[in-house]
Parts: sequence; C-alpha cells; structure tokens
Amino acid sequence: MEKIRILLAEDHIVVREGFKELISNEDDMEVIGEAANGLEAIKLTEQLMPDVVIMDISMPEMNGIEATKKIKSLYPAVNILILTAYDNEEFIFAIIEAKAAGYMLKNVKGRELLNAIRAVHSGDSVLHPSITRKILTHLQSGKQNREIKAQIRLSNREIEVVQLGVKGLINKEIADRLNLSDRTVQTHWRNIFAKIGVSSRIEAIMYCLKNEWIKPGD
Repeated sequence: MEKIRILLAEDHIVVREGFKELISNEDDMEVIGEAANGLEAIKLTEQLMPDVVIMDISMPEMNGIEATKKIKSLYPAVNILILTAYDNEEFIFAIIEAKAAGYMLKNVKGRELLNAIRAVHSGDSVLHPSITRKILTHLQSGKQNREIKAQIRLSNREIEVVQLGVKGLINKEIADRLNLSDRTVQTHWRNIFAKIGVSSRIEAIMYCLKNEWIKPGD
C-alpha cells in the first residue's frame, strides 16, 4: 500500500509530536517531515514533495496563510489541511482564498483528523462544522439595494486595509505594513464596517470582493 506522505507544519513541539504519534499508528500514512514555521514548510515542501501538508496558522517567520499561498502557487498538486485553534472570521476567507483544501480546528477528534487527511489527499475539501456555519451565514447575509451600494465609497487607505485583510494579516501586521498604529487600523475597520453595514472582517472582505473594489490577487 502506498502511504500518504505528510508534512507537519506546527511550531509547538509537543503538539507536533502528538500529531505524529497519531498518524504513525495508521497503515496508510506517514510523517516525512516537520516544520516549525511557514518558511520551513515551504522549504521542506520543495525538498520532500509531500502529498499533504498539515498547516497551523499562527507560526513565527511566516504564518500559515502566507505559507499556504506560496506552496499552492509553486506546487499546486500539494494538498494543504489547515489545523489550528483559530476560527476567527478574518482567517476563514483568507484561508479559502489561499486555496487550502481544508480548515479544521484542533478540538477535532483524532479519527476526524485522520479522515480529513484522507479526504484532502483524495481531492475533497473539508471544513470544520463551525467554520461551515460561519461561511454559510455570511454568504446568506442580507442584500442591499444597488442604488445604495453605488453611493458607498471607501477611501484608498480603507481599501488597502481590506486588501491586507484578504491576505490574512492581523491588525499589528497591517499597521506595520502601512506604517500606522494599531489603533488607527482598528479605527479604519470600524469605519469600513459602518459604511457598508457589516460587523466583521470577512463580511467586509466578501462585500468588497463582490463589488469588485478589490481582487483576491491584488
């Protein structure tokens, strides 16, 4: 039996060891490499060409979202399963845009994780139930009148903030990128929410994408 070759990208050694032990008990999969940050994940993907990368979001050097984007751009055949403690709305859309095959939370049972690995390896997409509910909620959010939409205008700076949000950057990272304070970035988000009538980043990002104010690849 040809085994599913897995790369673990997780900065916490104890967590990584736990995943490795779980996977090692399965006859159809094996861990072929371990990365402690996003940059290492990219490097090891190039060297080892795993079938599946299990990727955390919050890691040093480069976060899992940026690493996922890079890996998928260079090696589109590699399937990436996000396994993280975070279900923050600002991450969900960024992960989907990064073309990850799945998004699971670390509170899943071991058997569910193993099934998710097999699913993404076979070409399926998997989402933790709570993630699915959030996405559906946002996709089914109320529609606004197009004439009202036409009157809404975001400033160039607000567009920049949203675009960096698409890339999965947190407020501190956005502030650093734009040479602003964290408080100023928070103010921009509040103003954006107020202008377009939403209450979260993913709603703002989806709204801007739907109205073609920004593009995923910008």
